Amino acid sequence: MSSGKNHRFGGGWTAQKLEVLAGYLQSYTTALKDQPTPTRPFRKAFIDAFAGTGYCNLFRDKDKSDSLQSHLFPDLTEKEPQELLSGSAKLALQTDPSFDRYIFIERNSARCADLEELKVEFPALADRINIRQGDANEFIQELCGKTKDWSSRRAVLFLDPYGMQVEWKTIEAIASTKAIDLWLLFPLGIGVNRLLTKSGDIPESWRRRLDLLLGTEDWYEDLYSVVKSKDLFGEVHETRVKKKMETIGRYFNDRLKQVFAGVIETPGILRNSVNNPLYLLCFAVGNERGKSIALRIAEHLLKELR
Repeated sequence: MSSGKNHRFGGGWTAQKLEVLAGYLQSYTTALKDQPTPTRPFRKAFIDAFAGTGYCNLFRDKDKSDSLQSHLFPDLTEKEPQELLSGSAKLALQTDPSFDRYIFIERNSARCADLEELKVEFPALADRINIRQGDANEFIQELCGKTKDWSSRRAVLFLDPYGMQVEWKTIEAIASTKAIDLWLLFPLGIGVNRLLTKSGDIPESWRRRLDLLLGTEDWYEDLYSVVKSKDLFGEVHETRVKKKMETIGRYFNDRLKQVFAGVIETPGILRNSVNNPLYLLCFAVGNERGKSIALRIAEHLLKELR
């Protein structure tokens, strides 16, 4: 993939997710600022796990460097040129009131170098920006695990993978802090639904990927139904039938409810140009005391994506 401001993301659905994120970050920092003065003010962080360049080029074009992506995720490679706009990293830096710390995680070294340019563009925030090159799952699990005291810390974490890179262990680590609000793109139509084959015969490598994402090996029994039928000779045959995408999405959202203090009941739906669902835009709250206002804000922002 190319680096810099030519880094390519999705189309109209990309603008939608960023608009929701920007709205939440603004409300989040304002809400914490307007709280009665506490004895220990919260330290607020924004964490972007797949930060890219900080810019987003709304131009979907075929990337010949990744044949698997082109095969499994054609929606990310269809041509749809649109305008250049700020990506999630830059949107966070533009939020006022500001965060106390910004953590941008990116595996690609060239895009990490591009992220460094944000320190020049936002000199007043440069000392708050921490850019980490590496695997997002490993870094987040380490960060959440090694920070023992979250009582005076709060964060918003944006998990926006290209496909199915997020692991359930990472989601559990985030929830365990009881201090992080999570925005997560769940690859419903763009990944999971395609790996769940119609016949129910799923390659072992695809099963492992689904195990990592869903955090269990029991998903097969929940996402497929068994239909029994008799043939002309009276013999009973069993056929596996994949459940609807709505059920698959609800299954994942219910998994989030098992580990977070609060979860938006109906996630937003990000669709491609022909109205097919690509992602669910899920929201989960880590802190019990702050969940009511957080869920109310997120619900308002997501109502146009139902």
